[in-house]
Amino acid sequence: MSNFSPSAQTGSPASAPAEVSPGLVAWMVRHRVSLVCSSYRTGRLLFIGARSDGTPVFSRAQFSGAMGLAAFSQRIYVAGRTEIWRLENALRPDELVDDRFDRLFVPRNAQITGELGTHELAVEPSGRIVFVASKYSCIATISMTHAFKALWKPAFISRLAAEDRCHLNGLAMDEGRVRYATACSTTDVVDGWRERRADGGVVIDVVSDRIVAEGFSMPHSPRINGGAVWLLDSGSGQLCRLDPHTARREDVAFCPGFLRGLAFVGSYAIVTLSLPRRGRFQGLALDDALARRGAEPWCGLMVIDVRLGSVVEWVRFAHESELFDVAAIPLTRCPTAIASEGSEMQDAITFEDLPGANSAAGPVRAVVGVWAACPGMIESEGSRVENSLPS
Repeated sequence: MSNFSPSAQTGSPASAPAEVSPGLVAWMVRHRVSLVCSSYRTGRLLFIGARSDGTPVFSRAQFSGAMGLAAFSQRIYVAGRTEIWRLENALRPDELVDDRFDRLFVPRNAQITGELGTHELAVEPSGRIVFVASKYSCIATISMTHAFKALWKPAFISRLAAEDRCHLNGLAMDEGRVRYATACSTTDVVDGWRERRADGGVVIDVVSDRIVAEGFSMPHSPRINGGAVWLLDSGSGQLCRLDPHTARREDVAFCPGFLRGLAFVGSYAIVTLSLPRRGRFQGLALDDALARRGAEPWCGLMVIDVRLGSVVEWVRFAHESELFDVAAIPLTRCPTAIASEGSEMQDAITFEDLPGANSAAGPVRAVVGVWAACPGMIESEGSRVENSLPS
């Protein structure tokens, strides 16, 4: 039962937040997914959906320090700066917000953790949340009493300490349990990974506590798909396929940005790109790779056909510099969410009615920041920009 009515703010074409490839919406509709990205710099969830007429819809919701994502058709988990959020879809199957949104994800629970440097997270079949607490160099779960309960740490880490010793950052699930993790180094001193960011990265088998491959540059986002381990070699801009038995690495596709965030839809990998940071992150192989290709880095996402190693669709954001994670939301056409703080939450009231009650549920009210983009082009200050993949 809900007691609020539809309302949305739609931006003009001049305020469009992204350029999109002409076929992106058709690709999402064909695979029956929508997309969500996280941006911890701006503290946003960025949703990408589709109107019934085939045009893309972008919406956003503020979640401070948003990083790791786990998305399902009716539920999304978000790792925030000091909490892990659970968002629930508040709409009935036949209900739309503003005649377009078929999912309205509303914050319904926050597990307070404090600043653990929570990076990636996942959900086991039992419903237990597992996450990477980078600050403490471990994989953990929630605790009813404490900030977290440690489940595993690499063998080379001597003790749990708030020192981000190796920058453990990503996890891969296999048959419902954590199987692999990525770290930027095997150092066991405070902030030691920064001196090894060029080639100190490792992939670790969590079950056997064995390093299965090394020599990566700031690896992130390990995933298992098609019998192989996939990961992002962030410092070189490569999407990689890894044989964990032989440690054989294959570079499948280059993307012009610092890579973090990887999701799979069948044979397609969805990768999020960020602008490289200057200062301590300069001097990585990515800089030379961009220079050789005469390319500028950009912030957005790419859909890659891993059978060909080719980029088939893409989004380039205009007002973001760093993304962290991406997820495909299944069986969803056009999602949005309400921010964890703000006036919208005051009216985001839905309830389960009394048994046998016959009262009709009211419409849903949501005030969300929504941008509309035209397919195949973006209007910007009166000028039309055709979409094409930058060189």
